[in-house]
Amino acid sequence: MNKKNLAFGKMNFILLGIGMLIVIVGFVLMSGSGSTEQAFNPDIFSARRVKVAPVICFAGFVSIIAAIMYKPKNSSDE
Repeated sequence: MNKKNLAFGKMNFILLGIGMLIVIVGFVLMSGSGSTEQAFNPDIFSARRVKVAPVICFAGFVSIIAAIMYKPKNSSDE
């Protein structure tokens, strides 16, 4: 397959992978046990779940958009 026909170069795929890993880390930070009808778990409102993880996910999504829009400076590297 001719490399000129590909929409993304090697660096785009690397950056996309990094962005996806950042998003996955953000979702893992959001995960945890929840409350039940018998017991309330105050950990569902922890700073890690409510503030840190969404910011990390947002940064991952922004990096994915940047990876899609990334254009190499010279096309001979790709």
